[in-house]
Amino acid sequence: MKKVVRSSAVTGAAFLMATSAIGPGFLTQTTVFTQQLLASFGFVILISVLLDIGAQMNIWRVLAVTEKHAQDIANELLPGLGYFVAALIVVGGLAFNVGNMAGCGLGLNVLTGMDTVYGSIISCIMALFLFWMKEAGKAMDLFAKVLGVLIFLLTLYVAFSSHPPVGDAVYRTFVPEKISAVAIVTLVGGTVGGYICFAGGHRLLDAGIKGQEALPEVTRSSVTGILVTATMRVVLFLAALGVVMQAGVLDTANPPASVFRLAAGELGYRFFGVVMWAASITSVVGASYTSVSFLRTFHPWINRNDRWLISCIIVFSTIVFAWVGQPVKILVTVAALNGLVLPVTLAVMLLAARNTRLVGTYRHPMILQVAGWIVVVVMSWMSYLTIARWLGW
Repeated sequence: MKKVVRSSAVTGAAFLMATSAIGPGFLTQTTVFTQQLLASFGFVILISVLLDIGAQMNIWRVLAVTEKHAQDIANELLPGLGYFVAALIVVGGLAFNVGNMAGCGLGLNVLTGMDTVYGSIISCIMALFLFWMKEAGKAMDLFAKVLGVLIFLLTLYVAFSSHPPVGDAVYRTFVPEKISAVAIVTLVGGTVGGYICFAGGHRLLDAGIKGQEALPEVTRSSVTGILVTATMRVVLFLAALGVVMQAGVLDTANPPASVFRLAAGELGYRFFGVVMWAASITSVVGASYTSVSFLRTFHPWINRNDRWLISCIIVFSTIVFAWVGQPVKILVTVAALNGLVLPVTLAVMLLAARNTRLVGTYRHPMILQVAGWIVVVVMSWMSYLTIARWLGW
């Protein structure tokens, strides 16, 4: 593979993961939790980033060394486990995609005033066009990178406009007044939970970047994806904090839109439309691609017809949104549920890392193993606390 093409694929995988995470749910969760925790939300972001890196570095390295997709690794560890993992990922991806299509419709509604259903249909057609291009992989990488940069720059402008208390935010990041396990589970779930942590890893496999010799690139790409997501999270957090600390009242039906409008007026509101649409359409691409990547190795027919299956997922998600819609509460809840999936999928990857039948002579670094199991334990415990709260225990 040519060096330029290889480098583009590595960067593209990082941005595919990042833009898969930065969707309408990401915007909503960040705004809602900033309103609840104020400057202490910085601590939640810090802890979630550390957990994200611990999870994603382990998963991507194991995928690269085994040169297998996650479902095949799971099936080789325990027959049938791969089908269970694939089912969890695909169902979670479908649920997220309904919210993503809702975000597409909302973004175009803000920009043009068109009905959100029509906006989602137009976005559906655009996503289908991307996947049916001759060089779909390269187009997907470029699409993720360009829109990822656009999302960041527009949100950065709004953050400056809101005049956030940066000093207080930095202080409370290390000395929080309050901590929320639900917020941590939701953020980790929305960043590396469910399908998201496999989006870039599977993309690297499909681009031919695999094997022990590729580990430096894989590690760099995995950390880059997390840092891009974290940077966007921090910028949006500061924008929301600035608005809330100035006694701005957020619309419960659409909290992030309120942040953009209160911080930068009507121009900010239009920026929100662009950010919401870009974040949503890139998440549609990431969720659809990754969901099918968990199925294509089960049967040659699936692998041959992967574009048709991706198209079916996109169309199905659009139809469901047009029929029932997707409220703010569901966007937060789905991310939390994806956070519950993470301990299962990460534990499978960590067990695979010690299976010589799968990894051969490769020795997974002890520090990564320890970090990975810490993430499994912490996320399992916080998931228990989250479930207990939902059930009123």
